[in-house]
Amino acid sequence: MPVTLAPANTPVRILKITAEEKVRKHLLELGITEGGGITLISSTANGVIVIVKEGRLCLDGALAKSILVG
Repeated sequence: MPVTLAPANTPVRILKITAEEKVRKHLLELGITEGGGITLISSTANGVIVIVKEGRLCLDGALAKSILVG
């Protein structure tokens, strides 16, 4: 399921990132990697706020839908 549908405030594992290579590299620099952990804080039609490691990130909706978690 995409991170936009993950239960709020529950840590989940990133299974796959389906974005293009350039975007995947940028996400890697931000700490968002396949096999890593992520926690959804809030989700709106425009985007999401997530916790990755010790920081919070805001991601737009299209990018958030390319991050598949389980």
